Amino acid sequence: MTTKKIKHAGKFGVRYGLRQKRRYNEIVDKKPKVCPFCNSKGLKRIAAGIWYCPKCKRKFVGNAYNI
Repeated sequence: MTTKKIKHAGKFGVRYGLRQKRRYNEIVDKKPKVCPFCNSKGLKRIAAGIWYCPKCKRKFVGNAYNI
């Protein structure tokens, strides 16, 4: 479950404080995505739920923000 202000860190509820939650969001969002077909790091998000791998040149669907 995510919220508008704290995104992925919304699962922590009222615990840990806002600074730690913001730091957690930066780590989660900048993590490189891995292609499920060729296992290369460098997956690109074209639109919500549409992903493209420049190495194997495949376009496929998945979750909106995470693979």
